[in-house]
Amino acid sequence: MPGYLVDDTRKVTTHRLKEMKAEGKKIAMLTSYDFTTAKIVDEAGVDMILIGDSASNVMAGNMTTLPITLDQMIYHARSVARAVKRALVVCDMPFGTYQIDEKEAVRNAIRIMKETGCDAVKLEGGVEIIEGVKRILDAGIPVVGHLGLTPQSINKFGTYAVRAKEDAEAEKLLSDVKLLAEVGCCAVVLEKIPAALCQKAVESVDIPIIGIGAGPADGQVLVVDDMLGKNNGFSPKFLRRYADLHTIMTDAIGAYVADVKTGDFPNANESY
Repeated sequence: MPGYLVDDTRKVTTHRLKEMKAEGKKIAMLTSYDFTTAKIVDEAGVDMILIGDSASNVMAGNMTTLPITLDQMIYHARSVARAVKRALVVCDMPFGTYQIDEKEAVRNAIRIMKETGCDAVKLEGGVEIIEGVKRILDAGIPVVGHLGLTPQSINKFGTYAVRAKEDAEAEKLLSDVKLLAEVGCCAVVLEKIPAALCQKAVESVDIPIIGIGAGPADGQVLVVDDMLGKNNGFSPKFLRRYADLHTIMTDAIGAYVADVKTGDFPNANESY
């Protein structure tokens, strides 16, 4: 079933992403962490699905993305990939799986691809991790970059505030975007940076720039639980809520509890 506003039902590939940028077609990206949600997200027409290490927060209740393991990411990614027919499926490489050395990075990226059925991996960082990125690409694995606010470095930053507001950090970010594109990354996520800087990045490379809290770009990404309103305690400026599932689910579950308590459920028609 084609999704909303989507007339191209072909499988989204890295080549198609570059085509979409060249054609001026915006790219819609969302996270997913389980089969059921991913199936809905894919059928609704999303172009890219990210198994984010935000699963550490959303699924496991951790304060940061740091605790999630490679095994846990593979579990979530395998579940998502089984559900998806059209979107390009990207799996985050979690903290500690690519920063050690290039061989370790390739080994873990290969394991993700072999065990999950995903289409690409995503890494945080620029020049500091570029040798690992090159080696992963040399192994035939597509890579999505991630710059700006990189949650795996939260202890270094000490804050979730907007990044690259100062000239030096902004210049480094643009340099890193160009470097990631030059070595062969298929897209770069820019998180929580000034919109004007994001626009410079968009204009500087021929691969898609996917924004989150970075203003207009070639595409956008949000955490699915946030945009659906399941998590009502998180309200950053960049988040637009498209539903209030927290209220809907609470009301539905409350009604179920009431029906069980009163004996209304199950009734005769719901019994064998």
